[in-house]
Amino acid sequence: MKIDGNIGIDLATVPASAQEVEAAGYSGAWTAEMAHDPFLPLLLAAEHTKDLEIGTSIAVAFSRSPMTLANTAWDLQAYSKGRFVLGLGSQIKPHIEKRFSMEWSKPAARMREFALAIRAIWNTWLTGDKLEFRGEFYQHTLMTPMFSPAASDLDGFGPPKMFLAGVGPRMTEVAGEAFDGFICHGFTTEKYLREVTIPALKLGREKAGKTMEGFEIVGPSFVVTGNNDQEIEQAAAATRKQIAFYGSTPAYRPVLDMHGWGGLQDELNKLSKQGEWDKMGTLIDDEILDTFAVVGEPEDIASELGSRYGDVIQRLSFYAPYASNPDRWAKVMSDLKAA
Repeated sequence: MKIDGNIGIDLATVPASAQEVEAAGYSGAWTAEMAHDPFLPLLLAAEHTKDLEIGTSIAVAFSRSPMTLANTAWDLQAYSKGRFVLGLGSQIKPHIEKRFSMEWSKPAARMREFALAIRAIWNTWLTGDKLEFRGEFYQHTLMTPMFSPAASDLDGFGPPKMFLAGVGPRMTEVAGEAFDGFICHGFTTEKYLREVTIPALKLGREKAGKTMEGFEIVGPSFVVTGNNDQEIEQAAAATRKQIAFYGSTPAYRPVLDMHGWGGLQDELNKLSKQGEWDKMGTLIDDEILDTFAVVGEPEDIASELGSRYGDVIQRLSFYAPYASNPDRWAKVMSDLKAA
């Protein structure tokens, strides 16, 4: 199993952070599109590391066009010499329409076409074939030599892998059909992963005439740990708030429904509209926390992660929405590598 870390978004500290992640033995490092651009840190990470895989977990697809992402991903893949993974996500309708002022419709179908459009653009740059992509949502039919990067940019390693993040079965199926890997949302559980996510991925792979061989699943990663009871309690409180935030989103309700907690989504959504972010976290009891997160002393984390997900995921990245103590992660990493 590959173990991934993160390098943060502060451009001034990314070089040192990336080197620390690589020296610690992580296989890869991710950035997320939150308050800052997810791609700029990866350029610095590529410059200051040798073998570390780098990727976005996630970049918002529908705030961009396939052409702009094709360019950015191509350049990062070339500069990193084949170490870049383009991880995409759809975001939700209010953010796409109200924050990004972009169009939202048929998200699963649109995402499938988005990936196919990027691959068509890359193929034109690699082969010189005419660009002739005509879909329901995207049309790319013009490419001249001035705007075509050289195929030699990617000699020896080819275009980057594309991963897709999702929760619902339809988007997950698209990941299996049109992508090279799937990023499980932090808001998932072992039961949901096994009973909904894996079957949907397999269905998508079958549609594409492929097996699961070589397809990478980045596993759920909420982890609550610390070096003493106070640290663990602080970590638990922050994680409860993050679970509550995700649980307030109607699109993620099926995960709660699977465990008989669907009514919680209504309560969380109502509180979110009132701005009661702290109160939302108090609704996440110990049972819910233990279902979504691995909770325990540092020496207990690796075995529990392995027990839950070891036979179904290929990569693991920790999701710890609280201030980290490097010592706790050093212990977890050591145990995971020894497993």
